[in-house]
Amino acid sequence: MTKLSLSVLLAATMLAGCNLAPTYVRPAGAIPATLPQGGPYPAAATDARDVTAIGYRDFFVDPRLQKVIETGLANNRNLRIAAGNVLQARAQYRVQRSSLVPTTSLSASGTYTNNIFGATGATAGGGTGTGTGGTGTGGTGTGGTGTGGTGGTGGTGTGVGTGATSSNIEAYSVNAGFSQFELDLFGRIRNLTTAAQEQYFASEEAQRSTRISLIAEIATAWLTMASDQEQLRLSRETLKTFQQTLDLTQAQFRIGVGSELEVRQAETNYQSARNDIATLQTTIARDQNALNLLVGTTVTADLLPSDLGERAYTLDALPGNLSSDALLRRPDVLQAEHQLIAQNANVGAARAAFFPSISLTATLGTISTALSGLFGGGSFTYTGSPAVSLPLFDGGQRKGNLDYVRASQQVAVATYEQAIQTAFREVADALAQRGTIGEQVSAQTARANAAGITARLSDARFRAGVDSFLTTLDSQRSAYAARQALVTTRLTRENNTVELYRSLGGGLQ
Repeated sequence: MTKLSLSVLLAATMLAGCNLAPTYVRPAGAIPATLPQGGPYPAAATDARDVTAIGYRDFFVDPRLQKVIETGLANNRNLRIAAGNVLQARAQYRVQRSSLVPTTSLSASGTYTNNIFGATGATAGGGTGTGTGGTGTGGTGTGGTGTGGTGGTGGTGTGVGTGATSSNIEAYSVNAGFSQFELDLFGRIRNLTTAAQEQYFASEEAQRSTRISLIAEIATAWLTMASDQEQLRLSRETLKTFQQTLDLTQAQFRIGVGSELEVRQAETNYQSARNDIATLQTTIARDQNALNLLVGTTVTADLLPSDLGERAYTLDALPGNLSSDALLRRPDVLQAEHQLIAQNANVGAARAAFFPSISLTATLGTISTALSGLFGGGSFTYTGSPAVSLPLFDGGQRKGNLDYVRASQQVAVATYEQAIQTAFREVADALAQRGTIGEQVSAQTARANAAGITARLSDARFRAGVDSFLTTLDSQRSAYAARQALVTTRLTRENNTVELYRSLGGGLQ
């Protein structure tokens, strides 16, 4: 190997650790150190488990809901798209990583040449001639055929020519080597590889975020359908009560005891309940369509909820850690951080473009005129061709590219901080509701009970002729509205727990 090649390799070894990317420091200070506490916010549960370690099969305790979520994770198309994005990012990373090592190839060849030695592919032949009756001049011969000499006066000449010969040449060679392998002296390729790797990691976190969001969306859709089913049952029960009241007022009107006004008022309540039933039937059909879309297939009837009821559908052990550091483990926050690190590496690659680019082409092989002598002594050969390139003028292209990646880095910083702030807001909102939702359910339960008793007492007093019919109608409407509000509040409580599970980065197992 020549001294120049040794010098190039030595320089590459000395500069191999050079990296022009800025040192990555995680942005801090975008959110307070702790999540909100006091006031409407609940106190931390000291014995609660880590939310990210609680799998959905443990968190959601209803077997039907567990099965629906499992089916959704297997069939949802958005989740399949996210999985495909991960595969794409991984393939791109592998392509970029391959630039760190030379692409080596092996070639073999054989050459067969037929060559006639001479300036024009032939040699001149010399001829001599003898003539009877005089002396003649010799002729010339080509290709082994001579032209006879010219005889003397009155004589005949004969000549013999000496022609050229031809030969076959054989050459065999085997070579292995690489071409224009860039020596990564200033970390350009390594930083591009790091950027591709971080994008791959970001796509994995995006897939996790999609899975967690899908679990929460399926649970919310399933619970919403349960609530609407209970609202439908409530409306049908209320319709029967309003039907009885309407029948009573019509009977009283026919015998002259009641007025048409009372009949119309009773009919108003009855028709309102009819409308609610029709509306809820449509809503439930849409609920099932939305659930089918999330799950990616038709959910069978045995897995659909019939009502919401008062039973618990989730664990009541959240949250266990009120430190804002828990938000840094959310998949969407981790995704934004990986993208920030990728942009940081891109800055290093753009900086390296201002320095010389050194590439090396090298081959090692063997050559012989006989196939059997390819690997014999003296047949081996090698070549090494280092090259240095530094653009002197590019119209500001490299400077513009550096400015672009720096601006992209600033965008990535802001995006990361925004992701953390959004996560903080989502968790804080869910905690604020969690701190008061128990009181809301308790109050709505007491209200519904009181309204139900009022409606029964008012109806009895009306039938006894003590109260007016208007009082009875008003108490019936109030009881109906209170029961509807109670169902809605219970749904809010369940959805709040699901939202806390999602916003804190619940587990996926």
